[in-house]
Parts: sequence; structure tokens; C-alpha cells
Amino acid sequence: MKQQADSAKRTFIALWAAATLCKCVLAWQVPLFVDEAFYWQEGRHPAWAYSDLPGLTAWLTRLGVELGGHDLFGLRWPFLAIAALLPWWIVAIARREAGAAQAWTAGSLTVLLPLLGTLGVLALPDVPLALATVLCLDAGTRLLRGVGWGAAALLAAGLAIGGLTHYRFIAVIGVGVVALLMLPEGRRALRDARVWGAILIGALAWLPLLSWNLDNADAGLRFQLVDRHPWAFHPDGIAFVAVQAAFVTPLLLWALVRAGFAQRAPMSSPGRRYLASAGLLVLSGFFLLGFFADSERVSFHWPLPAYLALLPLAPLAIERWPAFMRRAMWALAALGLFVGLGYYAAVSSPALRARMADSKWYPSNFAGWDMLAREVAKMRATMPVGTTLLADNFKIGAELGFALDDPRIAVLDHPLNAHHGRAPQLRLWGLHSDGRSGAAAPQLLVVGAGDVDYKHQLQRWHDLCAMVGPLPPPKVLDIDRGRQRFLLFALTGPRVDGPCVAPAMAWIDAPETGAVVPRRFVLQGWAFKDGAGLSKVDVMIDGEVATAADYGLPRPEVVGFWRKWRDGGSTDPQQPRVGFRAQVDLGARAPGKYRIGLRLHGRDGSVEDWPARTVELR
Repeated sequence: MKQQADSAKRTFIALWAAATLCKCVLAWQVPLFVDEAFYWQEGRHPAWAYSDLPGLTAWLTRLGVELGGHDLFGLRWPFLAIAALLPWWIVAIARREAGAAQAWTAGSLTVLLPLLGTLGVLALPDVPLALATVLCLDAGTRLLRGVGWGAAALLAAGLAIGGLTHYRFIAVIGVGVVALLMLPEGRRALRDARVWGAILIGALAWLPLLSWNLDNADAGLRFQLVDRHPWAFHPDGIAFVAVQAAFVTPLLLWALVRAGFAQRAPMSSPGRRYLASAGLLVLSGFFLLGFFADSERVSFHWPLPAYLALLPLAPLAIERWPAFMRRAMWALAALGLFVGLGYYAAVSSPALRARMADSKWYPSNFAGWDMLAREVAKMRATMPVGTTLLADNFKIGAELGFALDDPRIAVLDHPLNAHHGRAPQLRLWGLHSDGRSGAAAPQLLVVGAGDVDYKHQLQRWHDLCAMVGPLPPPKVLDIDRGRQRFLLFALTGPRVDGPCVAPAMAWIDAPETGAVVPRRFVLQGWAFKDGAGLSKVDVMIDGEVATAADYGLPRPEVVGFWRKWRDGGSTDPQQPRVGFRAQVDLGARAPGKYRIGLRLHGRDGSVEDWPARTVELR
């Protein structure tokens, strides 16, 4: 048995060291994620709580950059350190509840489980939330053996960290109490004053969040519990099973669930029964919630506390499996972790991101921010001294804020601000901007063209005109073949009221993306520019002008389409003659893939390249 435990220990240490090293390298390289940027911005505005979360995540980002420097690794190292601690804590729980050899196996599974194995690469609240969960699980199993000051202190720490981390921790608290009440030993522990003292300390951690909501008309609670959830049945909740199987890997998920059911038996120890009940209750609760809650945002990580509870028990299930099943489980888990870390490596590579541009897996929330920051600095240097930045939405404001070390970039009203629960916080910071007054100083407006659905894009341009006035010709920054697209507007001088002049809009009807084309083919579509009109449409091949299109063909259905999404429809003076058609000749080019795009020439002097699409010549 000791030899088996020693072997399992060596395996765990090797896996833990390799995974931690990989995550450290990735934390240095992975581009800043949008939410990380906003947590950094919150950290630069110290408070006990914010509109989206309690304060701990923001405090950790502030600690990171203060001690580690203003760079990606500096921001993330506290989260890496916490994530590196978690497998060791699972080992400690499993040693007490399952045995020495099983403990090191549980630690290895913790390292390899993709949801946990990738934790810490990004500065996200899931990391301290996982720590709080493990502390509470450890405390719960200790309390079942007898109440002591150490277990009570551990419980108090876990409850306090969780209350300062996320609204979702309420689920962990509720399930933990129910799991204790299900056991005689748990009910006995809950009668001890020291346990209630720990619970009181944990309750005090929620006071900042409660105070913030009382002062701000319950804006945070409404967003987390009401606004973001439909609270109506939708059948796509069944996808929970497939999603969890993908992010946990199928056999490891089965091992966790099977261990949970097996260890709920009366002959199991109280600690095992507590872990099994807690894990299964959390997992089943989030499964049921999936049929009624938010299905638009990412939620695959919500059941993580369930897996933390079940991991110490998993070795007890898999040791009864045939050897081939155990090998398959380890192989799949290792493959899952490799894919998870590989995804972060892929988003760190500009070349790989560009290759993903035409796929639905394109990581838009990671892409292009460094290039945007450089272009903003370059353009700002050509503008009058004192030019300030004006961001279209909170994403741009936070990302540019981190890149330029400026947490005070003003942000316009945008649907994304409310959609992500950040609008109230921007107002509290005084960063919400209504636009430009008549005597406004020069501003550089930075807009993300892909931050609204295309069918709503025209409305967004007119909303911007209402806020800042007619838009001057933009500097267009196409990143990753136009998949990430930013427009920079130099707003100099006082605001001028008048008809909205908006950026050009276009659509290529044929050929479609990925189409196989002959050497000579017809390209057709439509393009217009509200408030000014277009004078010319050029066809581009791999970034070079190939031919001029015949522009001005009648397309009355275009006016009808945009009228559906905006009162009055398009205001291009040439409507409905906004169609184009061109004979494209690829000449003697070799077979292969080519990028076909447009260059749109406005009557106001603007020149805007439209994102290209890929076609294949065979």
C-alpha cells in the first residue's frame, strides 16, 4: 500500500509541476480578456463592492499589479497562486476521507480535470470562489468529526472569502447547510456556538454587497437574479449534460457522479456522505437551473463547486474499474487539459487567431486589443494636445485603460454596458458620457463595429450621431481579416448638429464565404453610407485593388430591410440605387484561397475597407 501511495504521490507532483509551469507561461502570454480588464479597472477604483461583483476579485488584481508590475503576469499571479494551492488542498481532504493512495490520485484528477486544470490562467472570480468552496468543504468534513476552533476558523474563512467573491456562492452555502442537516453529526455540529460564530463572520462578508445594492436600487441583485435570466422554461437546458461531459471529459464525469451516489450509502463515513450529498446537490441544482436561467452567456463553469466536492471520492469509484477503463479515463482527462491549455496557447498566437477568423470559435474577447492600443496612441499623437479618449462601450474603455494605464476613460451608453451589469458602475465612477457638448475638448472616439449584431448596426450609428453629432471619416482598423473591426473618429472642435453621417455599410451577396469559384466570376451585393452616399466601390483581392465595381444598381429591398430595424430606414441620398456588380478575373493566379473584399469611397472623402471573405480557386 505504501509503495502504491508513493507512486501516486510522484505522479501527482509531476503532473502538478508541469501544469503549473504551463499555466505560468500562458498567463504571461494570453491576451487580456475583457472581464479581466474590467476587474483591473475596479481595482483602480477601490471599493467594498461593485455593480457586478463583491470586491475580492478587484482587490486581487490590484494586489497583483502593485506587487508584480503593470503587465499580464502581474495582474494574474495571485490567481495562479490560489489555483496552484487547490490540488494540494483536495489531497488533504481526500487523505482524511479516503486514504493516502487515493488522496494523491484525487490530486492528480484535480490537476487534469479541464475546468480546474485551466483555472488561474485568467484573473477571474472563479479562482477565489473555488478556494472558498474547498475551505468550506474541508471545514464541513472536520466538523462532522467534532467541532473545534480550527474547523470553525476554516469555515469562517471560507464563508468570508465566498461572500466577498460572487453572488453564486449563495448556492454553495445553501447546499452546505442542507448536506449537514441530512446527517446526525451535521445537525449536532450546527448546535455548537462556535459554528454559528463562523456563520456570523461569513454573513458579515455580505454586508458590503448588501449596502451597495441598498444604495443603488438593488441594481446588482436585479442583474444577477432577475435581468439576466428569462425565468421561463427553455429546453436547451438539456445541453448541460453534453457541455459538462466536454469540459470535464466523459469518463471522469461519470466517475465523479458514480462516486457521489456510491458514497451516499449509510455505511459510508459521515465525511464521505457529506461530500457526496454536497456535490450531487450542486450538480443537480445547476442542471435544473439550466432550463430556466440565462442561456446567452457562458455558464459551463458554474458546477465547479460540485466537482470540488466529488473529487476526493472519485478514486474510490475508479479503483473498481477494469484497467482499460481507468487508462481511458486518464487519457481523456489528460487530452481535455491539453485542449484547454492549447486553446489559451492558440489565442496567444496572432497567426492562429487569424486562421480562426472565419470560424465560430474566434476568440473576439481576447483579440486585437494590443493593436488597437497602438493605433490609438499613434492617432492620438497627431491630434491636439489634451485630446481625451471616448470609448463606445465598457469593453473598449477597460481594455484601452489597462493598455494605457488609464482607468478613467469615458464610456458612451451602449447595450453591452447594461447586458453585462457594468452600466451602474460606470455611472458611479463618473465615466458614463452622454456625448459631446458644444464646447467639448477634442476627443478620439473608439468604436467596436462588431459589438452589436449587424442587423442593429445602422441603428447604433444613428445613436452615436445623436450622442456626438455627425461622424467624420473614420480610421478603420481591421484585425484578423476584419473579424475584429474598430473605427476611430477624430472629434475636433465643437459639436456640429446636422443630419447623421455614418460609416459605410455593405454586404456581398455572392460569392458566399468559402465558395469555390472559377477564374472569372461575378461579385455582387450592396453598399451605402448614410448622410453622404458612396461615389465608388472597388473590389479587393488579398488587400489589393483588382477592379472597380459597377455601382448604383437599384436594390429597393435594401431600404425595406433596414427600415425594419430603424425608424425611417437608411438616409443614403442614393437609395435605392445602392447595388453593385463586378466581373472579377483571378487571371493567372495559382489555385488556392483568396480574400475578396471591398473598398468603399464616400462622397465625404472617406475611404473604408470592408471585411473580406475567403473564396477558393481550384
